[in-house]
Amino acid sequence: MAVRAVRGAVQVDADTREQILDGSAELVRTVLERNALTPDDIISIVFTATPDLTAEFPAYAARLLGLTDVPLLCASEIAVPGALPRTLRLLAHVETERPRADLRHVYLRGAAALRTDLPQ
Repeated sequence: MAVRAVRGAVQVDADTREQILDGSAELVRTVLERNALTPDDIISIVFTATPDLTAEFPAYAARLLGLTDVPLLCASEIAVPGALPRTLRLLAHVETERPRADLRHVYLRGAAALRTDLPQ
């Protein structure tokens, strides 16, 4: 079984607890679905949020989805001028038999503009 990394991002509409939890949950669920992963396949997830998102920890949404025994970490993205605002990102480390080329990275809502090279 190989260890692989899957990336993803979602842009939310506002810095509210509800928006952060909903966007984070959608992102985690979509990464799992598109890559045929189960919670047992996840080694860890690192979440980041742009500096304009402070109302809630994105990892809390993963806990609410049942990822209670997965190591999770939240961090702040660096404040790069002109960067896409209100963006949550994740880097999931997973165990999978799928080759790297078959992994589907997930960019939702406005964050799709970050990776126009990937199929949606």
